[in-house]
Amino acid sequence: MTADDILPLVAGLTPKERVRLLRLITEQADADDAAVYAAVPPKRDEFSSAGEALAWEADGWEEID
Repeated sequence: MTADDILPLVAGLTPKERVRLLRLITEQADADDAAVYAAVPPKRDEFSSAGEALAWEADGWEEID
């Protein structure tokens, strides 16, 4: 199925059914994330531990007034 196939089905749902659908989608996403991190833990370099973690965001802003 494509998004074009699914959109009319979602548009036809009642507000109560839409809330239920959103809950089902988000519950599944949370469970998937937990399963992935349990199976494959984060690598040492996945998260920064630099002393100045936000320093990279300052690069290039000197010229903007």
